[in-house]
Amino acid sequence: MPDTTAPAAPAGSDAPMRAVVYDAPRSLGVREVPRPVAAPGEVVVDVDLAGVCGTDLHLHEGGFFASFPLTPGHESTGTVRSVGAGVAHLRPGQRVVVDNASACGRCPECSRGDHLFCEQFLSLGVNAPGGFAESLLSPAHKVYPADDLPPEVAVLAEPLACAVHGMDALGLRPGADVLVVGAGTTGLLLAQLLLHGGAGRVTVAAPTPFKLELAEAYGVDRVVRVTRDAAETARTLAALQPGGFDVTVDVTGVAPVVATLPDLTATNGTVFVYGMCDEDARIPLSPYDVFRRQLTVKGSFAQVDCMDRSLALLRSGRVRTEGLVTHRFGLDEYPLALETLRSDPTSLKVLVEPGR
Repeated sequence: MPDTTAPAAPAGSDAPMRAVVYDAPRSLGVREVPRPVAAPGEVVVDVDLAGVCGTDLHLHEGGFFASFPLTPGHESTGTVRSVGAGVAHLRPGQRVVVDNASACGRCPECSRGDHLFCEQFLSLGVNAPGGFAESLLSPAHKVYPADDLPPEVAVLAEPLACAVHGMDALGLRPGADVLVVGAGTTGLLLAQLLLHGGAGRVTVAAPTPFKLELAEAYGVDRVVRVTRDAAETARTLAALQPGGFDVTVDVTGVAPVVATLPDLTATNGTVFVYGMCDEDARIPLSPYDVFRRQLTVKGSFAQVDCMDRSLALLRSGRVRTEGLVTHRFGLDEYPLALETLRSDPTSLKVLVEPGR
């Protein structure tokens, strides 16, 4: 009798795979979609782990230049499934990290070296299919070998790359007294870079004890437990540091918290908006105060071209990650993963395992 068993789909084929798919904001499901195929200069990666980020909560609502239909997931690590023609630095079966952000290199912004503001900015998981899927497709030059890193560490390379870009944007003065409000994953990563980047002292303020304990374990100089009430938190921190901090950093993305930072910032200091607030949020700001005290207000948007430095920091052990991963979910549990990140105070880095 002839063998009628269908042959296994070859690596890189368009055999169906499972992915989280949004048809529109708040309208999502897990469905079968064609598996991507690598064209010249591209790589298909089978996703082992993908991190859930506060940005994904904004994407769920249709914010942050989301393009629908959309498969989100911009923090991905996995195994090379196939490579397109001309790709020489990767091989099938190799464990890798994917940098989700690509610039065209040709538009006016790119010609000035401002790749982050590229007119054709490509962000996997935002305006192109991302990592909450069994496989993803990436430009080959944005895929980095990571055989030497445990997957639970490698998956943190993208959020750490954002913190690296944050340090670039901040331009920290050596010896600065820095306040970080918020102790989520990005806050804890950024606090470590501040420590190693020349801060004289780093204070982390947050309401959750176990996150503050992690901050202490990572070496920050001082932790302060505060409430989720912005005004009460501001009073606590003002009493703690009557003269203000040289740099105040918000990683909460909560506009009322950001509004308190100028009053907590010392003369000639910097207010650094690192967390992503809602797009329609507005805060009061005194132009005279900015003028009279020579305050600087800076922001930090995502990252591009920072992944190599992020991986170097992870490989060196300079930035520690133990304790950051708190929850894991399968693709079918993606709504629960979002809700856990949104409302569970015991969560830090929430992961999706597409193969689970």
